[in-house]
Amino acid sequence: MTWYIVRRVLQAIPVFFGATLLIYFLVFALPGDPIQALGGDRGLPPAVADALRARYHLDQPFIVQYFYYISGIFRGDLGTSFSGQPVSETIARALPVTFRLAVIAIVIEAIVGISVGLVSGLRKNGIFDTVSLLISLVLISMPIFVLAFLAQFTFAIKLDWARTTVSSQAPFTELILPAFVLAFFVVANVIRLTRTSVIENLDADFVRTATAKGLSRRRVIRVHILRNSLIPVVTLLGTDFGLLIVGATVTEGIFNVPGVGNTLFKAILLSEAPTVVSFVTVFVIIYIISNLLVDILYAFLDPRIRYGN
Repeated sequence: MTWYIVRRVLQAIPVFFGATLLIYFLVFALPGDPIQALGGDRGLPPAVADALRARYHLDQPFIVQYFYYISGIFRGDLGTSFSGQPVSETIARALPVTFRLAVIAIVIEAIVGISVGLVSGLRKNGIFDTVSLLISLVLISMPIFVLAFLAQFTFAIKLDWARTTVSSQAPFTELILPAFVLAFFVVANVIRLTRTSVIENLDADFVRTATAKGLSRRRVIRVHILRNSLIPVVTLLGTDFGLLIVGATVTEGIFNVPGVGNTLFKAILLSEAPTVVSFVTVFVIIYIISNLLVDILYAFLDPRIRYGN
């Protein structure tokens, strides 16, 4: 088990360096001068522009710029925006909001997805299964901005059950509606995967053995069918959690959630390259950690896997 964790961590290292190098290249190595863009149409005085380039190491070769950037990451320094504000402070304000939003969304996704998928699998080809399949297909095919606008119009404007936008404090009650939008955008995959796993386990030998021993149907479903069906679902939920954190930009923009996605979008509009690079780097770290935790959890859930191989 220890060697398995070490191996997964070692595999994450080249992913981190490769992703950060690509991100830095895409943001800073593109044509154009981000320093001159700060001055708008009039530009900046040459002395000011040269001082800013030296401050942000933009007068150095690309690989040297990347070295300064990655060394700062390891020191916990995410850099400074062109406006002079430390990027770490911006992330410290925005990340907790997005984290709360993602936690609420993943709880909704897990409860709805596993419950509906379990019933659909147990009642294969029934009315409930058919209806859930149709709803899943609709959710999969619907863009998230359409789902967000429909939820906003229906529940916030027409029914007045929620606020149309989230306040700057982003309390729990105001995050429920955008969390439902995020959850239902990805819940269809959990429903279908749970249903498929349940159907496969219904015909497994250990289920037939448990039934032959006289165990009640409820115990067979809870202990033998559901537990084994959750193994691939947990993997998907772990991946979705990282996805919900890094991919909530559209939803946060529509509901004006002061999270990382909305902040990143504004930084792109303002051409704040250091902020964009640091935010995306944090996204990469979150995604790598979430996948690593899923792999470790998978090891505890599935004893059949031999990690020493």
